[in-house]
Amino acid sequence: MIHTPPDRWPEPGPEYLTSGRFIDSGSESVCRFARETCAGATSDIDKAIRLFYRVRDGWRYDPFTIHLDPEHYVASRVLAATAGYCLPKAILLAAAARAVGIPAAIGLSDVENHLTTEKLKAFMGGKTRFINHGYGVLHLDGQWVKAAPAFNIELCRRFQVRPVEFDGRHHAIFQELDACNRRHMEYVRDHGTWSDFPFEKVIADFRAFYPLDSLETIRHGERFEDGVRIV
Repeated sequence: MIHTPPDRWPEPGPEYLTSGRFIDSGSESVCRFARETCAGATSDIDKAIRLFYRVRDGWRYDPFTIHLDPEHYVASRVLAATAGYCLPKAILLAAAARAVGIPAAIGLSDVENHLTTEKLKAFMGGKTRFINHGYGVLHLDGQWVKAAPAFNIELCRRFQVRPVEFDGRHHAIFQELDACNRRHMEYVRDHGTWSDFPFEKVIADFRAFYPLDSLETIRHGERFEDGVRIV
């Protein structure tokens, strides 16, 4: 696995096009999903845009779906789910992009989250920092662009958040302010990019930073969008 520090971009190569342990772009289900989504597209940018919106809105964003088992971060497994948080959705976007010939990586950053609920804040031990927030990084028209397909359109409307839009040419990451000009999401640390999902690093970081022992009791029966936003 290749890690590229945050002050550089990856060097495009076969590692960003081949199927990996988590970005399993060669799996039958991911290939079918990518082909169906990109049918009729005339350029890589058009394909990337279609894939971004399909992943963004095809799966509910829900941080209560977090798992500590590696199989839940395999793109073909994500396809079978109905909800996910930033990391599984970013992995699926990267895998689908590779399946149609677009080099792709996973980027990780820490963000200060101003969009939260009482229950989510409690789950995070009272913290509002999301460590290892994930997004896809796609190589399009000679440059790498970040694409965060985490928040689906229904969630954005529910919490009055400006949806992340993607044109294939500019970074598509969370905005600092929401639709009401309240603080929303602040990127505070960039960890760089990986050629596949660095599962062991991410889970070790999660265990050290969050009180994950309560994960099972909090997740069952809870949907993030049903909570009341802290303002």
